[in-house]
Amino acid sequence: MTDAPQDEAIAAGRPGAGAVLAASMAQSAQRRPKSRDLKPLAELWPHVKAHWVDAVMAGLFLLISSSATLTLSAAGKFVTGGGGHFNTQAALNRGFLALGLVISILAAATALRFFFVSRLGERVVADLRIRLYDHVLTLDPAFFLQTRTGEVLSRMTTDMTMIETVSAYASMALRNLVLFVGAMTLLIIVVPGYTVFVVGLVLCVLAPLFLYGRRVRKLSMQAQDKFADAVGFAGESLDALETVQAFCREAGVSARFTKTVETAFRASMRRVRARALMSALVIALMFVGVGGMAYLALTAVFIKHTMTGPVLFQFGFLAIMAGSSVAQIGEVMGEIQKAAGAMDRISELLHAQPNIAAPDHPIALPVPPRGAIAFEHVTFAYPGRPDLPALRDFSLSVRPGERVALVGPSGAGKSTVLRLLLRFYDPQSGIVRVDGVNLRDADPAQGRARMALVGQDAPLFSGSAYENIQFGREGATEEEMRAAAQAAQALGFLSALPEGLNTPVGERAKTLSGGQRQRLAIARALVRNAPILLLDEATSALDAENEVLVQKALHEAMVGRTTLVIAHRLATVLKADRIVVMEDGHVVEEGVHADLVARGGLYARLAKLQFGVEAA
Repeated sequence: MTDAPQDEAIAAGRPGAGAVLAASMAQSAQRRPKSRDLKPLAELWPHVKAHWVDAVMAGLFLLISSSATLTLSAAGKFVTGGGGHFNTQAALNRGFLALGLVISILAAATALRFFFVSRLGERVVADLRIRLYDHVLTLDPAFFLQTRTGEVLSRMTTDMTMIETVSAYASMALRNLVLFVGAMTLLIIVVPGYTVFVVGLVLCVLAPLFLYGRRVRKLSMQAQDKFADAVGFAGESLDALETVQAFCREAGVSARFTKTVETAFRASMRRVRARALMSALVIALMFVGVGGMAYLALTAVFIKHTMTGPVLFQFGFLAIMAGSSVAQIGEVMGEIQKAAGAMDRISELLHAQPNIAAPDHPIALPVPPRGAIAFEHVTFAYPGRPDLPALRDFSLSVRPGERVALVGPSGAGKSTVLRLLLRFYDPQSGIVRVDGVNLRDADPAQGRARMALVGQDAPLFSGSAYENIQFGREGATEEEMRAAAQAAQALGFLSALPEGLNTPVGERAKTLSGGQRQRLAIARALVRNAPILLLDEATSALDAENEVLVQKALHEAMVGRTTLVIAHRLATVLKADRIVVMEDGHVVEEGVHADLVARGGLYARLAKLQFGVEAA
């Protein structure tokens, strides 16, 4: 009888990770802002500032290595000056020792620059990844109805990998910028008359860089989207691998994956072609300019005799350094723009604000907790379906310690009641209260701390059984966890595992049977020791024998707790203090089993259809 529209299932976290990865990412691609500059990278500044020592050291050794490189031009001029400098063996030795010292400083500074830049980059990315994940955990299910989990994972993996390259490429860009400025300054000092040619060369190289830079960035974002589609489909098919093999659909699935990969490949090739064209233009223009300058300089030395050989060497060295610096900046700018596109996507996620959050001045729930629940004329529609309310003027009051069963046809709104109570969503109108406090006025974490949920397909995690039970309450002792496992009738099969409760249960606990996973989830809820127990088809995956055992455990767990139960099974309904029958989002009948059957209404029809002989 549980309602299970697709968006509710996603909101409840029921699909496998692979299935969610396969959700379409085209809509999110349209939502992304297409910034035309590198401003998104400014988001990294607070993280860089937090590790300023590494940043300062990286900058210091960048300046030292760049200065040492520029010094080589003067050293070369000195060496090519001829025997006038080296009229003795000692002078020659001193000259080459000085050259060796410069080269040693250059090598050491370059290595230290690489070390500090790399460490800074790795630290910044690690901090950013933690910050992003922490922020995602605060977002409410409504956000994930618009931005699918697969898109979020793509930003946390593929895009974050691109951010890792920023430090290296930014260091290269800064180093070449320093070399360019230094080389231009020395050119003005050494041969001011020829500097205008170097400036013209630089302008010729920068023009295609700016013309094609935006196009490369746009194509990079498109390629990232197509790659995310391919990863998403792969996740979906692998998550349902048994189904694929059972229907002998390996060839069809492989063909579809091949198609998505080829689409991603074509998108990447469009980006590669644009990058290749930009690189070709930059290199061609640079060598044309350098060749022109070489022609003029050689004319000045050998024809007009207005320049000496050593000055020619220094001029050529500095001119090539200035031109190559600009060319390398052009190369790395494409990668930096790719990283800016990735940071744009990450920033969008970082700045997403949850609809469900604690108010500025939350009202504290009363202590000790009582477990009273009240829905007062609640109307609620899921995002994207405003014309199809899941609850319509719904009212329900549950006394502390009362056990209430919610029954009704699929789509009646039963699971929605639990989600509003957990404040995954806020109703469009009406009030939801816990212990007399409007949940809108309370801290969501404080309200959820008073509840324990066991879903129809409660997700478990990789790790041991102990870790899964302890997920219910971090401070639970080993004795409390064993008691919870015993109460959920799980201690027996868990103790029989090779390492007992410390045995790894695999991804999503797939090494356990469905019934075993459900009992483990029940133990996780019981160890929480919450005053409100929410059971959404908690025994649906159990066989008859285990159901009797777990029903007994749940019956004992319900004592002293307010319990809301969504169930098909008659045994659970019979033990409820009150049965609430729902249809089209509102209450149509209330009472105990015998009275409701005698009335001959909706409950009687459902009982006859679903419970059969049991109902009789």
